[in-house]
Amino acid sequence: MHASHVDALQTKHAGLDARLRAEMSRPAPDTGLVQDIKKRKLRIKEEIARL
Repeated sequence: MHASHVDALQTKHAGLDARLRAEMSRPAPDTGLVQDIKKRKLRIKEEIARL
C-alpha cells in the first residue's frame, strides 16, 4: 500500500508539473492558476517526504 500511495502521489505531482508547464508557455499565463498549481505540487511533495 505504501509504495502504491507514493506512486499515486508522484503521478499527481507529474500531472501538475505538466499543467504548470503548459500554463507557463501561454502568452499570458493565469497567475492565480500558476500559484494554485505550485501550492498543490508543494503539498504533494511534502506528503511524499513524510512517508
